[in-house]
Amino acid sequence: MKRSVALAAALLAGLTSVGSVPGTALADGGGPGYHDDRKGGDNHHGDDEGAVFVQTNKAEGNTIKVYDRDEDGRLTKAGEYETGGLGGFTIGAPLDALASQGSLIYHKGLLFAVNAGSNTVTVFGVEGTKLHKLQVIWSGGLLPVSIAARGDLVYVLNAGGEGSVQGFEVRKGHLSRIEDANRSLGLHNGNPPAFGTAPAQVKIDPDSEFVLVSTKGANVMFSYEIGRHGELASNPVISDAGNTPFGFTFDSEDSLLVTESGANAVSRFELEDDGTLDQVGESVPNGQLAPCWIQRVGDYFFVANAGSSTISSYRVNDDGKLEIVKNVAADTNGGSIDMTAEDGFLYVQNATAGNVQGYEVNKDGSLRLVTTVEGLPKFENGIGMEGIAAS
Repeated sequence: MKRSVALAAALLAGLTSVGSVPGTALADGGGPGYHDDRKGGDNHHGDDEGAVFVQTNKAEGNTIKVYDRDEDGRLTKAGEYETGGLGGFTIGAPLDALASQGSLIYHKGLLFAVNAGSNTVTVFGVEGTKLHKLQVIWSGGLLPVSIAARGDLVYVLNAGGEGSVQGFEVRKGHLSRIEDANRSLGLHNGNPPAFGTAPAQVKIDPDSEFVLVSTKGANVMFSYEIGRHGELASNPVISDAGNTPFGFTFDSEDSLLVTESGANAVSRFELEDDGTLDQVGESVPNGQLAPCWIQRVGDYFFVANAGSSTISSYRVNDDGKLEIVKNVAADTNGGSIDMTAEDGFLYVQNATAGNVQGYEVNKDGSLRLVTTVEGLPKFENGIGMEGIAAS
C-alpha cells in the first residue's frame, strides 16, 4: 500500500464537516436501461433517440447544446438550453476552464450540469433530444466542477476554497441534500482556485461503498466511505495516486485507472476494502503531453492528451497488466479535453478548436472519425466549454 502519511496528516488536520446552507430549488417545466460496459461507460438510455450534450460553460450564462446522434454516430444540432446558472473557471487553466472531468453527466433519464460561476447544479429531465429544466440547487460549496451518480445517490465536487464534496439523493427528478454528507477536502485554495491545485474528479465505486476524489497538486486520492443513507465518513482514507492524478475510471468492481498528467502516464490501482489504493504494476507512459481525461469503451480505455491534442488507447491484458495499445489512436488538432461514449462511439471535446469529434471504436481499439460539429465556444482568456455527456 502506498500512503502519503505526512500529507495525509496535514490534510486531515483541516478537515471539517461543512454545515448545510439553504439552496435554491427552482421548478421549471416537467417531464421526465440497459447498461452495456462494452459500449459506453456509465451512460444509460432506453429506446429514445440518442443524443450528445455539450456544456458551453459561458460566463454570462451557462447553456447545454444538444445534438441528435444517429445509428452511425453522426451528430446534428437539436437545440440549446439555458441552465439558469453561470459558467466558471480556474486560474491559469491552459485549455480546460474547470480543470476537471465529469462536469456534465447523464444518469437514468436525467442530465446534471455544474454552474461553476454561481455555485449551483442544474437538473434536466431528458426526452430524446429535448431537455426540461427541473431544478437549480446550491452545490454545497464553491465552484462545482464534477458530478458522480450511481443508483439514487449523487455527489458534487466543489473546487473553490477548501474544496468539498456534497451528497444528494435523487427523488422524483429532484436532488435532496443528504444530512451529514458534506465534507471539506482541506485544500486551502482561493476561489476560484489555481488550475494546478483544484481537485479534478469525483466518482462512486461500482459497489457504492466509497466516494473517491482525485487531487492534482496534492498527488493523492480521497476515499470517503458511504453510509447507509448516503452520508459520508467524517475522515477519508488518503492514498498516493501518482504524479498529478486527474481523471479516473473503473475497469472492474475494485480496480481503477488513473491519468497522471504530470508523468504523461496512466496507472492502475486496486481499491481495497478499507478504501485505500494499492498500485498494480508500473505506471504506463504514452509519450504524449498532459493526459488528463479517460473514457472506457468496452475493453479499451481512451485518454485525451490536452498538451498534444491526441487520443491514446490502453487496455488491461489477460494477465491483469495495463498496457498501451496506441500512443496516438487519433490526432484531434484541437486541444482535446473531456470525453463521453455510447453505443461504441467516442465523443471528444476539443477546446481550442471549438468542436466535438465523434469516433467509431473498432474491435481492435482503433478509431475512425465519423462526425465533427463546429461552432462551440473556443477556449479564450481563461474560459471555454467543458463537459460532455451522451444518452
